[in-house]
Amino acid sequence: MPSTVPSPGLNQKDWTQIIQPRDRLFDLKLRELWHYRDLIVLFVRRDFVSQYKQTILGPAWHLIQPLLTTIVFTIVFGKIAQLPTDGVPPFLFYMAGTVMWGYFSGVLTGTSGTFTGNAHIFGKIYFPRLAVPLAGLLSKLIAFGIQFLFFLGFLAYFMLTGANVSPNAWALLTPLLLLMMACLGLGLGVIVSSLTTRYRDLTIVVGFGVQLLMYATPVIYPLSALPESYRLWMLLNPIAPIMEIFRYAYLGAGDVSLGLLAYSIVVTALILWIGVVLFNRVERTFMDTV
Repeated sequence: MPSTVPSPGLNQKDWTQIIQPRDRLFDLKLRELWHYRDLIVLFVRRDFVSQYKQTILGPAWHLIQPLLTTIVFTIVFGKIAQLPTDGVPPFLFYMAGTVMWGYFSGVLTGTSGTFTGNAHIFGKIYFPRLAVPLAGLLSKLIAFGIQFLFFLGFLAYFMLTGANVSPNAWALLTPLLLLMMACLGLGLGVIVSSLTTRYRDLTIVVGFGVQLLMYATPVIYPLSALPESYRLWMLLNPIAPIMEIFRYAYLGAGDVSLGLLAYSIVVTALILWIGVVLFNRVERTFMDTV
């Protein structure tokens, strides 16, 4: 954004805020997001309300979508393909994966169109552009909370019926796992959003790219089902340790490794940092290319 030049007769001290271009590559100015927190809350409300506006079932779709997806996965991958689920009920196994993956994919796809989808707003008024993808992340968090409670309800039912599930203390890591999924989705999403200002093909690729990434992540199968030679490659995916720990925490099935969790944290932080840096660089000139 161009700097605001005070008109003659006005002292620079008379201005409450001065908008200047970011001259340094790593000048992210994240403090601005806190000053615009009311706007972020407004965006969160807009995104959550408008998602199912003028629909018959409304927010109930937050429950219907994971339920139908879980049923289809249970029939196709559990009954027909007979993929192993580490001894836990297939329905719970697939629902745990669906809820976590749904949040990540929602954040990624939602933020990937930030520049192209909000160009009409960005060209008229200044505010931290990162507020838009951050608001999308928070609105998806509300949907995740609803689906997570839905999952816990089914978990309680299966436990009462004597199913082979054993929640444990690893569940205390749920906020950390959720934060990592949010950061991964946000980081990858803003990278794609920054690149789509020049390469519109990515808007087409991101849809089926997320689907392909799901099959490269232990969502519909446990990590233990893979041969040892393939398992190492799978663990290079930073989402794999998150999914395995989440399932182990609530179902008692999966592989837990603090070393892999640390690796996932480092990769997540790196992706988010690259994404935010690229996003802030692109926002200076994206109106010339969108």
